[in-house]
Amino acid sequence: MIKRILVGLGTSRHAESVVSHAIEIAQSQQAELLGVAVVDPSRLEWTGPRPIGVGVETLTAELRQDRMEKVAAEIEKANKLFAEKCTAAGVPHQTSEQTGNPFEIVADLVRYQDLCVFGLQGLFEHDVVPEPTDSLERLVAAGVRPMLAVSEMFRPVRRVLVAYSGSLESAKTFKHFVQSGIYPEAKVRVVHFCNDLNAGSRRLKAAEGYFASHGRDVETDLIQGDPVQEVVSYAETWDADLIVAGNSAKNLLLRKLFGETALQLLRGSPLPLFLAQ
Repeated sequence: MIKRILVGLGTSRHAESVVSHAIEIAQSQQAELLGVAVVDPSRLEWTGPRPIGVGVETLTAELRQDRMEKVAAEIEKANKLFAEKCTAAGVPHQTSEQTGNPFEIVADLVRYQDLCVFGLQGLFEHDVVPEPTDSLERLVAAGVRPMLAVSEMFRPVRRVLVAYSGSLESAKTFKHFVQSGIYPEAKVRVVHFCNDLNAGSRRLKAAEGYFASHGRDVETDLIQGDPVQEVVSYAETWDADLIVAGNSAKNLLLRKLFGETALQLLRGSPLPLFLAQ
């Protein structure tokens, strides 16, 4: 059951999709939203190596001031959009503007939330400085989950693809999705990529039984192939609106947290992702 949702208000350009996804869940769960915007001065103030010369300090100070003003304007736009959309949808909401390390701030806030909704891009930099390419990975590594990471363009979630690796951690992910009760009316398909068809069939039957015990009917599909290479194309062909990304444990830290398949999806998925465990 989802009752408290943390909503990352990054750029106003991405806020439309992030807020719309959060509201879609909040309405079905009677949940409240907390919109958070974080300013990271250390990133905004860094200007790279500076040449030596008259006027350099003045120009640097002007650049920093310009960035801060742009960030303030972006946050104001995102907050306004958040408040207007929540009010129109009748969803209880609050906003929080904070300054500091965004990964630490969000990791602290998520302790008291049931779900986080962020954009796949445009998390904290407010279109002023380049976004770190590993921002989502760092959030997950900091313990920020369960998480819904959404694409820039919003579309209602009506078809959910569960990418099941067969591992214990992958099962934890889809169980968390089921137990959360989100998207109760969505069509769900569980796809298992493996080479052992007999073992794969047993796993899919067991997964189908778990969904059924929670009142959810699912389709299943068994594919011989590499999920890292094929899950996105499969999802797009099936016209999925959301991928529930499982896990197959590897040796490196990030791969331990969400597996090779989920890691690659974080880095390049065109579709929203649900990540848990």
